[in-house]
Amino acid sequence: MTNETQPSPVATFRAKMAAGDICIGASITLTDPHATDALGDSVDFFWIDMEHSMMSAEALGGHFLAAKARSRPALVRVPGSGTPFIKPVLDAGADGIIVPQVRSAAEVQDVVNSCRYPPLGERGYGPRVPANYGRDGGNAYTERANREIFVAVQIENAEAFAALDDILTIAGLDSIALGPWDLSASLGLLGDVEHPTVIEAVDSIIARTRAAGLFVGAGMAPDARFALGMAKRGVQWLQVGDDCGYMILAMDQITTEVRSQYSSS
Repeated sequence: MTNETQPSPVATFRAKMAAGDICIGASITLTDPHATDALGDSVDFFWIDMEHSMMSAEALGGHFLAAKARSRPALVRVPGSGTPFIKPVLDAGADGIIVPQVRSAAEVQDVVNSCRYPPLGERGYGPRVPANYGRDGGNAYTERANREIFVAVQIENAEAFAALDDILTIAGLDSIALGPWDLSASLGLLGDVEHPTVIEAVDSIIARTRAAGLFVGAGMAPDARFALGMAKRGVQWLQVGDDCGYMILAMDQITTEVRSQYSSS
């Protein structure tokens, strides 16, 4: 049987934010699960990316095991909102789903329906790993899944921004995740995430989402100043950079410092 005596990683993630703290996570883009294992002690959650990486369905299993070993929730950003993108990821054991580029309340309702079992949604029954390989029969898994699976959609275009109030009324949605870069592009200000128009839009999304009782997340580059600013503006869970980017950042810093000091010696 699964161990229900301790809070699950995703329950801990939710509770930490509900208590007023922030959660900091890493995006996982490399297929080797050692990336997840190595970063586990440094983060509160994993944002496993299937939208902007070569991550395969086969590779997810290793990452889920690594995240579980570190007691961290594995949230997967799927490539799109369709049930064929969502169902196999949940059946493989994801703790949550992040759906990019939604554009309407109807699309978000479909996302929720794909993530929740009846009567809360329309998810088809066929889990293996998350139901303890079928040992958790009856309603044990479905009730836990409906209670714990974290469902987030990204507001990163003008259409979704315009539909936000309707989106926020959808039962079963847990969080809005900001996509500042794509939102800036949709507003005609590609990459200028600190333009007043983009700042106003982001602050509006944060305020309205928090007022509706949903969590607010955001994905961003490994920029501590920007991440701190977003946290102070009300973002509760922050994906700050990715595994490949951390290696490049660290290596570039080390090689630049060594070469600079060597040439001046």
